[in-house]
Amino acid sequence: MKTKVLHRLRNIGIAAHIDAGKTTLTERILYYTGKIHRIGETHDGGSQMDTQKMEKDKGITISAAATQVNWKWKDQDYTFNIIDTPGHVDFTIEVERALRVLDGMIALFDAVAGVEPQSETVWRQANRYHVPRIAFVNKMDRMGADFEKVVAEIEDRLNSQSVALQIPIGSEDTFSGVIDLVEMKAIEWVDEDQFIINEIPEAYLEEANQARRVLLETLAGVDEVFFSLYLDEETVLTTNEIMNAIRRATLSLEIVPVLCGTAYKNKGVQPLMDAVAAYLPAPSDTQFVEGLNPETKEEVQISTTITAPFTGLAFKIAFDQQNRKLAFIRLYSGSIKTGQSVLNMRTGAKQRMGHLYLMHSNKQVSIQKAEAGDIIALVGMKDIRTGDTLVAEGTSITLESLFIPEPVIGVALEPKQTADLDKLSIALHKLGEEDPTFRVNVNAETGQTIIEGMGELHLEYLVSRIQDDFKIPCIIGEPMVSYREELTQTIRHRERLKKFTGGPGLFAEIEVEIGPADVDYILSDAFEKDQKRLQFVNEIVGGAIPKEYISSVEKGFQSMMNQGIVAGYPLEHMKVRLVDGKTHVNESKPLAFELVAKETFKIAAPMTKPQLLEPMMLVEVSTAEEYMGNIIGDLNRRRGIIKGQNSSNGLVVIKADVPLSEMFGYIGQLRALSAGRGTFTMIFSHYAAVPEKIAQAIETKEKVS
Repeated sequence: MKTKVLHRLRNIGIAAHIDAGKTTLTERILYYTGKIHRIGETHDGGSQMDTQKMEKDKGITISAAATQVNWKWKDQDYTFNIIDTPGHVDFTIEVERALRVLDGMIALFDAVAGVEPQSETVWRQANRYHVPRIAFVNKMDRMGADFEKVVAEIEDRLNSQSVALQIPIGSEDTFSGVIDLVEMKAIEWVDEDQFIINEIPEAYLEEANQARRVLLETLAGVDEVFFSLYLDEETVLTTNEIMNAIRRATLSLEIVPVLCGTAYKNKGVQPLMDAVAAYLPAPSDTQFVEGLNPETKEEVQISTTITAPFTGLAFKIAFDQQNRKLAFIRLYSGSIKTGQSVLNMRTGAKQRMGHLYLMHSNKQVSIQKAEAGDIIALVGMKDIRTGDTLVAEGTSITLESLFIPEPVIGVALEPKQTADLDKLSIALHKLGEEDPTFRVNVNAETGQTIIEGMGELHLEYLVSRIQDDFKIPCIIGEPMVSYREELTQTIRHRERLKKFTGGPGLFAEIEVEIGPADVDYILSDAFEKDQKRLQFVNEIVGGAIPKEYISSVEKGFQSMMNQGIVAGYPLEHMKVRLVDGKTHVNESKPLAFELVAKETFKIAAPMTKPQLLEPMMLVEVSTAEEYMGNIIGDLNRRRGIIKGQNSSNGLVVIKADVPLSEMFGYIGQLRALSAGRGTFTMIFSHYAAVPEKIAQAIETKEKVS
């Protein structure tokens, strides 16, 4: 992008609960911006943004797809980089990494269902990265559509100040357009391409005036500049003054503007695009990119201009149809050219970039140069991972990486033919590069390969990639829950390592308190964002242990957190206070302190009364009221804890926390209990202690296996 139009660039994502219409909306945006000339639909596998076999077969988005379009607003040309994200919770990492690098978001809501579980998840993700957003209430043509209800739910359930910029004209099968509360005009669609702008119909005038008053009063309550104008009785508020106030309040996260329409019926898309240009941020709205100096850990700021040194973040790794590794990069400052060398801050190595591309789904457009604000893909960097910071030589900054959720479910697999073992290893490595939530473990005793992911659909997708894309027939085991362990008591322990025979000696002595992490630490950003599960506190005074050995103690304890005590599962969290120790003038070295920390863990951790934890899922079941009793009874039998229920459009929605281990194959039972009319959604909620009898059975099973 040229510097003079950087303020007319928008990097946005489209995110929502599954089936809210994200890909359908993206297809309309592509159509109305001239990117495509025929609208594809998700239900017939024809959408531009869903290109993988499983996406077409199931009619869902799995991999976030990027594209670039141009839009004209107020006689100015705007460029939108758009990422269409999945709605299914199993692929939440795709939303996570998109929101990490985007400047704004369109949050979609079903006009009937309103705020759904995954809506809340993506909202929290956007909050994590402070992403301004616009809400679009989609499917206004559906029976039971209720715009006001959804606006209220955004405020109540998402704890955000929602403010309507439009109200619908008609509803359900009579929905024909919207009333713009900023311009105070009626916009009605006459066909899929054309709309007319008229004066507000008399029947809607009172409602429109009331809604506009709410809009203006809300703006006055959150924006000081507008507050002064609003109180001045002699001032006639202009459209520009109102729009500027909406933009300031949106960028500061004080409000969430709400619009409405029906993407499938091609109504409401163009005003939404105008709102993106008007209210969502440009890269230039953030003057500095912030990070840390990796050596001093001090905060560093770099100007977000193209004249500043280059900084970029690798937020996604993928392999193209030629099996080349593509690294998706968001440029925050400076510029890069094909063939230029850059520094990877994780490895400290200088690497030369190959080709640069703009992406349209899985299609590539070669470019020679990219500048601050751009989102591109590059080829030619071998050692690059999701979350890596790339910088110009001579620059020292590490950008905030991504929050990577831990997998909760696993499955054993092995190739049908022994000759495919090497091919399987290569395939698993590539899948791991693409998807940071995909993990591979090998059982040390049985030699079984266990792949772990975010849910049954995620595992199904991974297995299909292995068998279809990599052509490796496999034998698949039953799904297995990824349990965790935790320490429940704190104890004090002193341990000594002393080896003075048979070569160079080793000596280290430490005294520690070991136990569960503090509640404040578990709720902190360090634990939440970086998932640093070890709370390590150094309280050595007087040089009992030299500073250069302290990190080795921490490293030793950190390495043991994946060992487990009860049944070999990783620890969810742990606190270690290093309070005392001793050294030997000749035989103390970093290795000795790392080893004594490991030995301390082996001896002390079993004395802290460790317990087994299981993943609890937030389950929402929608059913007709007549089946409610049987479904609640079934959830109780699955050790579910009913959290509440409410009625909506003739259906009862039941909320419950249920152990993941009890939810395998639930859809079949739900259909049987509800005559095929029940549906459910499930997202990870938290880890909770496993009941003692079940924990004993799991522990016995692990020891036997």
